[in-house]
Amino acid sequence: MKFFRRLLLAILFVYLLPALASAGWWYVKERPASWREADWSSAKILPKPKESEDAAIYIFSATTGGMKGAVASHSWIVTKGKGDATYNRYDKVGWGSPIRRNAYMADARWYSNTPHLVVSVKGDEAARLIPKIEQAIRSYPYSKPGGYRIWPGPNSNTFVAHVLRSVPELGAVLPPDAVGRDYLPEGKLFSVDADGLDMHATLYGLLGISAGVRSGLEVHFMGLVAGFDVLRPAVKIPALGRFGV
Repeated sequence: MKFFRRLLLAILFVYLLPALASAGWWYVKERPASWREADWSSAKILPKPKESEDAAIYIFSATTGGMKGAVASHSWIVTKGKGDATYNRYDKVGWGSPIRRNAYMADARWYSNTPHLVVSVKGDEAARLIPKIEQAIRSYPYSKPGGYRIWPGPNSNTFVAHVLRSVPELGAVLPPDAVGRDYLPEGKLFSVDADGLDMHATLYGLLGISAGVRSGLEVHFMGLVAGFDVLRPAVKIPALGRFGV
């Protein structure tokens, strides 16, 4: 009995209190009432593609809209081949054709929220990895209409996390508020990244653990992620994000 009490207290303090605190702050924060009122313009983060001949890859994440924004973010992928004059942006969305290409500007705000870079790769390494990214996008199993579910997945973050696990050379994991990232495609309960350096175990994105070089140690509960990173020292707090290096 004591064990279950302690477990419930741990869940309360580690997961629910940060989520409730974030929800309270989000409720009083000024934000657009609907997608029509939101700002979807460029945040002016990326250089104009013609300014550099180099290939480039960017993974972005931004707080999403509505009350979901209290605990969740949306992520997407941007690529530019060597010498290309335009960026290509890939998003997974919940309407129409699920994987959208260039539906928004590469570094556009999401529901008025400024995106932040999760990782960027440029030059020869980017040129080498872009075909791998494109292959991972093509292999994503939920690319047809209807292949989207806000929670626990598969959603936009499930899609980007699939690409990151398939192309581990990108060296990144999505932030803790990327709800849906831990839902493994095709209902898998266990997965190891392509290079074998990170492992993931999950009960359909509801409860699980990730551990390895990139993930550090993470425990997810109902889509909320808590953990810590050793190589790039940081703590990961549910709904609030990553704090550290």
